[in-house]
Amino acid sequence: MFKVTVERNRLRFAAAHFTTFEDQCEPLHGHNYDVTVEVEGDLTEDAWVIDFRKLKGEARALCERLDHRFLLPLRSPDLQIEELARSWRISFGDRTWELPREDVAALPIDNTTAERLAEWFAGGLAERL
Repeated sequence: MFKVTVERNRLRFAAAHFTTFEDQCEPLHGHNYDVTVEVEGDLTEDAWVIDFRKLKGEARALCERLDHRFLLPLRSPDLQIEELARSWRISFGDRTWELPREDVAALPIDNTTAERLAEWFAGGLAERL
């Protein structure tokens, strides 16, 4: 088994989010995320695990999709989410946020934890490759 790793340079993004946990919701805040991608497998006939340029390019495209966006967990059981014509309205208890559509990355996940973001990212790469 062989492994290829891509990281640094343009495999990063900055995004805003909040997570929900134990009937609470964090304040809206942001992070600078660094992404590392590891792919394991047998060598192809050309002695590659995977085309490194394609892997890096697809990972970069996913980072760009999230960069400078609010990360919205569409499958959250704790948030009330409305998709409006030009915005998203998100509510938790007596708190409500309304964000322009172009500033939101709507993701098919239940919470914007690092674990769920990594799972989404890995799934997106698998689809693209």
